[in-house]
Amino acid sequence: MTSLPPPPTPSLRVRLLHLFRRMMPPVSRERRAEVRGQLREASSPSFDFFLLVVLSSVIATLGLLTDSAAVIIGAMLVAPLMSPIIGMGLGSLIGDGKLLRDAGVSLARGAALAIIISALLTLSNRFLPFVALQELPGEVLARTRPSPIDLMVALAGGMAAAYALAQPQISAALPGVAIATALMPPLCTVGVGIAMQRWDITGGALLLFITNAVTIAFSGTLIFFLLGFSPKLEAGQRLPHSLLYSAFFTAILLVPLAFYSAEFVSQAREGITINEVVREEVEAFGAELAGLNILYDGDTLNMTLTVRTSRSLSYEDVVELQKNIALRLQRPVAVVVNQVMAAQLNPLVPPTFTVTPTPTNTPTPITLTPTPTFTITPSLTPSRTPTLTPKDTATPTPTPSLARVWNTGGRGVKLRQSPAGPVIGTLQEGSYVQVLYGSEVADGLVWLEVMDSEGRRGWMPQVYLTVVTLTPTTTGTP
Repeated sequence: MTSLPPPPTPSLRVRLLHLFRRMMPPVSRERRAEVRGQLREASSPSFDFFLLVVLSSVIATLGLLTDSAAVIIGAMLVAPLMSPIIGMGLGSLIGDGKLLRDAGVSLARGAALAIIISALLTLSNRFLPFVALQELPGEVLARTRPSPIDLMVALAGGMAAAYALAQPQISAALPGVAIATALMPPLCTVGVGIAMQRWDITGGALLLFITNAVTIAFSGTLIFFLLGFSPKLEAGQRLPHSLLYSAFFTAILLVPLAFYSAEFVSQAREGITINEVVREEVEAFGAELAGLNILYDGDTLNMTLTVRTSRSLSYEDVVELQKNIALRLQRPVAVVVNQVMAAQLNPLVPPTFTVTPTPTNTPTPITLTPTPTFTITPSLTPSRTPTLTPKDTATPTPTPSLARVWNTGGRGVKLRQSPAGPVIGTLQEGSYVQVLYGSEVADGLVWLEVMDSEGRRGWMPQVYLTVVTLTPTTTGTP
């Protein structure tokens, strides 16, 4: 009697699949049909889908321009882009061509619409400035340097979104997933970069969106596969091609993300060194570094320093500070200093009261005592001697007057160390300044010496002041 051959040993991937499915049992056929219908409806290019895209892109763009994280979170909750991405993953897994096509069209049109709206809002801000943009907001810059960490967040978020869709009892987790896997803010950052012609901002934000979209599609495909949305994997069958393709594209994204991460780490280390050098050099002048903003212009570092000091730094001090920083960093440096006058108070050291004598005017009576004189010879007749009579002569003396910054188009005006010289601060439109005595002509403009509310002395063009009044005072001249 012949014995039957032993059954073939299942491969490693089949054993791993069976292990996952024992921990994560497949969903029922009815639930799979419901999920498929929900994704087909949410991924279709309908009026409701594009209306939510328009509203969420407006909210996200305004949040980016105003640097408001809370507003950006609201845009993430409204944005409908998660559904077509997961729909593309499910459609490619089960071979549903209509679902895959509708989801792809919705995602492409929605992304293009969001970029156009954000670019138009940013351009309109130049002509109708509802937001004063002195520099790029931090929320915009935060979405221009993607890293492998963003890929891991998108991977976990896509898995959570697909699992929450398949399991109705945990669908309440979807809003949190939408916040974690940001899709609309990177698209709006692309529009902001296009409007401002900052192609580095555009490229970084576009890479972040592509990373999130591809990784979410891959992770959603993987979860749907483990939950039994595809036919069961037998011993001789391969993994679905769609799952392999999405895994391949996700792995490809690690190359630019690793490059960005290496560059970011290098700049972070350089930033720590720069901050330490600047702090030490500022303390050498008896001041304290309160803020440091660095902009890279090729090999030159443009630094804006905010220092607290008990004495006013002079122009020569700033020149010396710039030279010392450049020597220590061994690269060209351009320094602008905003100084804030401050006094140090220590609760453990009570103030010393100094007695100051107060002068008082006490009238002293003058007593005239008659003195007898004896005249032996006839005296001469006294004649009148003219005496000088004091009179008041008006001499105009310039005194500081109050003026207001205006006609700057909402952008404000730069306060400079000297006429057409280095910038030491920014005066917002509508702020008041005190016009001092200096007046010079440089670069075809009349420059006036002013002092702002923070006590900073500097120069600004007269054309940006509303009223400059020199009040004559009467001085008694004998």
